[in-house]
Formats: sequence, structure tokens, C-alpha cells
Amino acid sequence: MCGILGILAPVPENIFRIALDTLSHRGPDDAGVWGDDERITLGHRRLAILDLTPQGHQPMAESTGRYTIVFNGEIYNFLEIRAELEQCGDRFVSGSDTEVLLTGFRRWGTGVFEKCNGMWALAIWDRQQHALFMSRDRFGKKPLFYARTPRGFVFASEMKAIYPFLDDVKPAAHYAWAAENVFEYESTDKTLIEGIKRFPAGHHGWVREGNLTLDRYWCTLDHLVEVPSRYEDQVERFRELFLDATRIRMRADVPLGTALSGGLDSSATICAMANVASKGGSGHGQRADWQHAFVASFPGTPIDETTYARTVVRHLGIDATYIDIDPRQDVEKLDDIMYRFEELYLTNPLPMLHLYKAVRRQGTIVTLDGHGADELLGGYRGSLFEAMPDATWSQRWDLLKAYRASFPGGSKAFGERNFGYPVLAAYGAFRLTKARLGRGRLALDASHPAYRQLSSLSKHLYVLFHETILPTLLRNYDRFSMANGVEIRMPFMDHRLVTYAFSLPQHALASNGYTKRIVRDSLASLMPSEIAYRTSKIGFGAPMTEWIRGPLKPFFADTLESSDFSACPLINAPRVRQKFKTIWGTNTCSFAAGEQAWSSVMPFFWWKSLSKSVRLP
Repeated sequence: MCGILGILAPVPENIFRIALDTLSHRGPDDAGVWGDDERITLGHRRLAILDLTPQGHQPMAESTGRYTIVFNGEIYNFLEIRAELEQCGDRFVSGSDTEVLLTGFRRWGTGVFEKCNGMWALAIWDRQQHALFMSRDRFGKKPLFYARTPRGFVFASEMKAIYPFLDDVKPAAHYAWAAENVFEYESTDKTLIEGIKRFPAGHHGWVREGNLTLDRYWCTLDHLVEVPSRYEDQVERFRELFLDATRIRMRADVPLGTALSGGLDSSATICAMANVASKGGSGHGQRADWQHAFVASFPGTPIDETTYARTVVRHLGIDATYIDIDPRQDVEKLDDIMYRFEELYLTNPLPMLHLYKAVRRQGTIVTLDGHGADELLGGYRGSLFEAMPDATWSQRWDLLKAYRASFPGGSKAFGERNFGYPVLAAYGAFRLTKARLGRGRLALDASHPAYRQLSSLSKHLYVLFHETILPTLLRNYDRFSMANGVEIRMPFMDHRLVTYAFSLPQHALASNGYTKRIVRDSLASLMPSEIAYRTSKIGFGAPMTEWIRGPLKPFFADTLESSDFSACPLINAPRVRQKFKTIWGTNTCSFAAGEQAWSSVMPFFWWKSLSKSVRLP
């Protein structure tokens, strides 16, 4: 896991390093710069995870000297690809996945990415063709941005490394739309900064004479698979895929751990790690010291899940670090934090920032986390609504049972919406799902024959996974972790598991009174039963209403009355002040009210953060 930067222009190394060092948090272990005459300058900041020796240094050139790579990510099955290349006669001087990827590119071209199981954002300079190849992984787990600047075509892992090459760093013309649609713009090429674009997930690109040509190489719908007809066999296959996804993600030369909430997904992940470790044999670098759980705690609040996390820790007999989140810690540095994160956040990023800071402080460099399961397998409240059109009447009662168990207090609205007359004619959310898919980069997927064959629930999840919620969460967790030099790996996002999940019938996801049923049934033997079949869902967040009313009130009171706040062109200052006054004036405000107040003030701190942009001499 690293930070990469490149410009199709000659730049003095001392000047280029000023921009490269804005990515030092992504790669604290090493830095490298390479140039090809007057054509290109490449830079890399390294977080060493595989082959910690200087042999893993980047930029890295392959043996013929034709190709040079800068690579951010991990190829989890690099050992298998390396063995295949060795059978073809290739030899290696390092134990890194970077050398395997580059050698594979030389031999197979872009075909090497069909073999890769992993996450990546990379660029490869072809010295012979004087062309730059770029690629981003199937689902966009690793970030990649680019811009055409007065100095030349620039790309980087984060926008702040591009800022120095721009004439001016200012909000994009579409800023207002992006701010209102935080879960919509992440899967587009739009960013919040004028002139900078996002390289799309699942695409390759070639830059020739400063012009980028994109080619989409991955569409999940093209890779759906046959699933067993019996549910019991579907469960067994899911278990096999998930355990193997976990196995190859435990390959590392540094300590591993897990961000554990006590919920189903993170618990399944660490219990799968325990199962894999008990069997051994994952190959290169499987860590014996994987038994580290990190738990964010919110004592005395309704969202604290420490009790559940302790149940998992006791079940596995592992170590755990409990981090009591202090809302006052670093709140005075919000503009600095927003500069580092670059984007708007609907929820408070500080708890997760502090969690991964604790991970790094304890010496853990890689975590295997449960992200992606809710979007892939239907863990959200709305997903149960979306299952209704394809459900029989008896199945609808079953879904109501799952809804009541998972989301107490919402069953009345759920029942009125889905058991009234006429049920389907009034089902507006299903139409909204299709409309959303039609607006984004994946618009053509709505006419794909395989998409039309998906269940109503899977259509909904396809949008969440590829276009809205998950792309935004991936961006968030990349910033949370990499701000502290920590890599996150996600077994639920193994592409084999993803294509299998979207091929499953609806009842495998939501039935028998449970959401994510197949996860529970396939991994129940590995977990405490009270976790595997736990129905209450909290989700990771922050008790913002309580914090705004309590420990953060002085900070926000000062902020809202400041002259800078009144001058900010991106907000309606009186309206934002009123949101906070409403919370301060009553004891009955909802959890959502705090989240809304927080999100309304974030554009101010983001606006202030732009003044911190690094400029070149």
C-alpha cells in the first residue's frame, strides 16, 4: 500500500519531491523518484508490507528496461501468478507482488489483470511506445486521480499531490451538486476540485501525447456464475470462497489485525482468520501474530457495541485493544483533517481516524475488515424494502419479521408500505433503484441481459455496491487508514465472492427472519451463536447529537459565530446555526439530527482546508 505520483513532463527532482511528500502518510517507509529523459517523472511513497527489503523499492523497472511501474495496492494471489510466470521461464530478484505484476504485464499485457485477485491503482511507463498505461482495480478500492495541468498530464493517489501543479485550487463548478449528492458523485469522474478528475474503477487507460483513452475491462454482470440449486450447497460454496478470500489476504510480512465492532461482518472476518490460521498453509508470509482486535468504544451511548466485541474476543482467545473515543480529541484540527481527507463526510471521521491511529501505534500494519458485506449481501434497512417485489405473501411476512428484529420500531411503516393495497403499484423505491442506475457511469448496465435477470433485491444491491454507498465508504476507509500508514484488506470484496453473491437467489440473502442469511449460515460454526444470529444492527457511527449537545458544544458555538464561518461561500450560515440551536434547545432530537448538523458544517472546514494546499516555488 503506497502513494503514487507522476507527470508527463520533466520536473526537477527537488521540485517534484515537494508534491510527492504530500503523500508521505501513505508511504512512510521509503520514497523514490524516476524520470525518462524529457518525457515523464514518476514518484512513489512506500508502505512496506511484502518483501521489506530495498528490493521492493519503487519506481520499479523490469529486466528489459522497457516498462517502469508505480503501484499502490496488493495482489493477494501473486504467489500463484509468480509460479505461472516461472514456468514460462521468468526469474525474480525480489519477493514483492510489484515485480510479479510488472513481469506479468510484460508477458501478457493487460491480460495479467484478469489473473489478479487484489486491489490496485497503478501506472506503467512504456519507454518504447512513449505511452503511459494506467489501471484501477475492479471495484475502486484504491484511489486514483488525474488532471491536465499547465505543467502537463498529472496523476496521483490523492488530489493534494496534484494541487501544486494547478494554477489555482478552487471548488469545482459542480460543487453544490456533489455536496447534495455525497453518495452519488464518488462513482463518477467528478471531484470537488476544479480540473481534477477521478479515474474510474474497473478501467484501464492509455495516455498518449497528453490525451487519456479509457477502456472498461470489468463489468460484474459479465462474470455471474452458476450456483448450486440446493441452499445447503450454496452455503457451503459461500463458506469456501470466503475462507479462501481470507486466506490469501493473510499473506504479509508485517503484523495483521482486525477493526472489530462486534457486528456480524467484522466478527465473521476475524473468526475466518482464526480458522485459516488453525490450518496453516496460506503460503508466503502468513503471520503467526494475526490475533489483534481493535475496538472503538462509545461508553454510555446507544451505539456502543463493546459487549458484543468482547464476546468474540473471548471466543477466540485473542488480544484486544479498546479505544474509548474522545470527541474532543483533534476536533480543533478539523480543517487540517479535511485537507488530508479531501472530501466531504456525512458522518464524523474522527472516530475511525483515532481507531486506525491506535492500530498503527500498536505495531499492526494491515487489518482485515468486514467492509462491503452490507452492500453486497443486503444488510441495510432499505434492502428489505427492495426485496418485496419478488417475494410471495408468506415471504413478505418473513421479511417483516427480519425487519422487526433488525430495526426495532420500523416494522409498522414497513408493514403499511408492503401489505397495503396496491402493494407493487405504490412501490416507488424499486423505480428509484432503476433510475439511479440509469444516471451514473454504469448506465448501460441497466440494459444488460444479466441485470434484467437479477432479483429486485440484487438490482438494488448492484447500485449500492457499484455506484452509491460502497464507493463512498471505500474512499472513506482508504483515507482513515492510510492517514495512519495502515492497509485495509476486505475479504467480502474478493471478486470471486462478489460475482457469486450477485448470482444467488434472493432467499439466500434475506429470508428465515434474517438479513445476510447466507453469511450467518455459512460461518455460524466459526462464531459465537449470539453473534452469528444477532439481529439488532447498529452500524459504526458517532453519537453526534449527544456530542454536539455536550462535549463539542463550546467548539461548535465558537465556530458558528466566527467571521470566517459567516464569510464561507459554500454554506448558508443562518440555516446551519439554526440546526445546532435546535439540538441545543431540546433533549428530544434524533440521532439523525446530529448527523445532519455535522454534515451541514463540514463544507466550512473543507473550504478552509484549501488554503493549506502546497504550492511549488
